[in-house]
Amino acid sequence: MKYLHTMVRVHDLDSSMRFYRDALGLVEVKRAEYEAGRFTLVYLAAPGDENAQIELTYNWPDASGQAEVYTGGRNFGHVAYAVNDIYAACQRLMDHGVTINRPPRDGRMAFVRSPDGISVELLQAGPALAAAEPWTSMPNIGAW
Repeated sequence: MKYLHTMVRVHDLDSSMRFYRDALGLVEVKRAEYEAGRFTLVYLAAPGDENAQIELTYNWPDASGQAEVYTGGRNFGHVAYAVNDIYAACQRLMDHGVTINRPPRDGRMAFVRSPDGISVELLQAGPALAAAEPWTSMPNIGAW
């Protein structure tokens, strides 16, 4: 058995790509559009690690322009990525307008949410970094 990917449905493919690719730093490894099924699949992975992918599924709006509404993002749980520098990763996300829901006050763990409410956990690779501002003073915001 081999892990392939985690699939999440997204409301807006462009805003999701800005989050997962631009802010989080994942790279697109494959994209397929299915005209007959009216959906697009985009597979992303951490740079250098194509074995663990996230599949973004974008179901196109119907003929009247209505898109399906997805609920329950919290019951999905979360996806997790190890990062080389949790402070730099969180700063990059903030620079892209992403709210840090659970700041890395401990130098080890943080949580953010995608545009569709998917919880994303960031974990410091290796030992925790030394506590540093502004992270140690940042409060939790919302749920993660």
